[in-house]
Amino acid sequence: MHLTIIPMLEEIGFTVNYQPDIKAAEIKDLLAEYDGLIVRSKLKITEDLLTGSNRLRFIARAGAGVDNVDEAALQKHNIKLLNAPEGNRDAVGEHTVGLLLALFRHIVTADAEVRRYEWHREANRGEEIMGKTIGIIGYGNMGRSFAKRLQGFDCQVLAYDLDHSIIPDDNAYLVSLEQIKNEADVLSFHIPYTAANRYLAHETFFNGFRKNIWVLNSSRGEILELKGLVRALQAGKVKGAALDVLENEKLNTLTEEQKSYFEYLIKAPNVVLSPHIAGWTHESYVKINQVLTAKIKDILPELRKTKELD
Repeated sequence: MHLTIIPMLEEIGFTVNYQPDIKAAEIKDLLAEYDGLIVRSKLKITEDLLTGSNRLRFIARAGAGVDNVDEAALQKHNIKLLNAPEGNRDAVGEHTVGLLLALFRHIVTADAEVRRYEWHREANRGEEIMGKTIGIIGYGNMGRSFAKRLQGFDCQVLAYDLDHSIIPDDNAYLVSLEQIKNEADVLSFHIPYTAANRYLAHETFFNGFRKNIWVLNSSRGEILELKGLVRALQAGKVKGAALDVLENEKLNTLTEEQKSYFEYLIKAPNVVLSPHIAGWTHESYVKINQVLTAKIKDILPELRKTKELD
């Protein structure tokens, strides 16, 4: 956590114990002493971890994704779950535009060539975003942020979301998935990982698009099957891909199959990769704290009431 979290929480009345180096196995024995727990993505919040933590009233995830949290276990123990997608959505929106520009304009390849004293202009002739149709899967905080930043490029933005309560805005047309498959030149994923959408994007999914498409993923790696992506790239159905996330980001633990597909990606000139940094900026590091502190402050009256009842 950015260290601003300590004075922010103290200002609203909390005593803070910041232990960034604590081992996962040590946490369970400490939880009985605390009203709240703030975590990032590495700690798995499980039923076993929560057993005996009768005082705990909230768990705050410093970031957007909550796939490391067993939400059913939290409900069972009457523990609130907070997260902070508002804190890093701007960073994700900007980075995804960067991925798209790097992909379209061969920026990574061209940079490497010039550093080798190579000067290939025609081979690096790119494409423009202007006039393209961008399809966004997931129109929450991240999808909206990306769409907002596309407005200066004179492109059409289509968005699809399973949540039918999503309110449309001026930055994208809310459409069906079928319309995106029929019209999109670029497909960008902005959805959380759940068991239901594991490998949502596979070879058959990509083949369902009318056009050959470009693919961006700055959400969660597990939603996109590397095998299916590689086969779509090899077949030309996917013209290029920019990935900030992978289905297995612990590269030293890749299976032989995963390694073979990863090796293809790192050698492919039409693939851009970054190490899960879309939401990882100096500014978002602080903004996540601000968002979490505000949300914790909002639930304080309820927390105090619950403690009085206890």
